[in-house]
Amino acid sequence: MASSSENIRKLNDRFRRGDTSVPGHLVFTSGVKQLVDDSEDGAMVELAALVAGFDAFADDNDPYCEHDFGAFEFKGERLFFKFDYFAPGLTEASEDPGDPWQSIRVLTIMLASEY
Repeated sequence: MASSSENIRKLNDRFRRGDTSVPGHLVFTSGVKQLVDDSEDGAMVELAALVAGFDAFADDNDPYCEHDFGAFEFKGERLFFKFDYFAPGLTEASEDPGDPWQSIRVLTIMLASEY
């Protein structure tokens, strides 16, 4: 049986890459929305591709091997993405983020300055 961290990692990677069978929500902070709005057409597609293709996970930024946080450059700004896990009602934390039936992923993309 796969470990909880392995399940979380697989679900996070699938969600980041656009797998709509993994329950979750994608959230952009106001700073990221403004950055995209101020950019040329196609900026949102470019941003989504950066998050989906992110693979710079290492011991210092991914100590639990869950692929739940990333930092990258976009349009001259430092951005972060991070996952949070909620129970299906979205009012409390998930008891088991490795179980897709007990968890709704919320992937937030933000400017580093908004963290």
